[in-house]
Amino acid sequence: MSEIRTERLVLRQWRESDLRPWAAMNADPEVREHFDGVLTREQSEASAARFRAAIEQRGWGWWAVEVRQTGEFIGFTGLDPVDEDMPFTGVEAGWRLARSSWGQGFATEAALAVVSFGFETLALPEILAVTTAGNLRSQAVMRRIGMTRDPADDFDDLTVPAGPLRPSVVYRLRAGLRAPAGQ
Repeated sequence: MSEIRTERLVLRQWRESDLRPWAAMNADPEVREHFDGVLTREQSEASAARFRAAIEQRGWGWWAVEVRQTGEFIGFTGLDPVDEDMPFTGVEAGWRLARSSWGQGFATEAALAVVSFGFETLALPEILAVTTAGNLRSQAVMRRIGMTRDPADDFDDLTVPAGPLRPSVVYRLRAGLRAPAGQ
């Protein structure tokens, strides 16, 4: 699996040239608002190395996202097995974009592409997404791609310190129930 192309985006393997903009994204407090702090350059590079290795090993994971027209790196999206410390299992879809790319529909476009990949190529029965209860932008993307939330699935993420980042929500999408592309 080399890459996924959408109308405006390329979801691809990580490159050395992605490391500087990736680190800048992860040092931006607004981008990291719903995470436990910003990351150092070293932490960002380590995460990109893990993402790259997972894609090499299984052919999918957290892909780098670039704009097709310009080749600009704008963030990441993809699928990954849920961490073992979560109170559920499955495969999670996720995304994170540089602030300059917000509000342009890129997150929804990328999310629709990874959901399609998950259902059509990996034959997953369900894909889920997790975020903090306060991350309304991400929850809006989840709804736009057809995911639904059952408040009974909500949980406190004990991997983060007590506070506003601990309450978390789970959205789910079952195969055959996804939104049509472009919604």
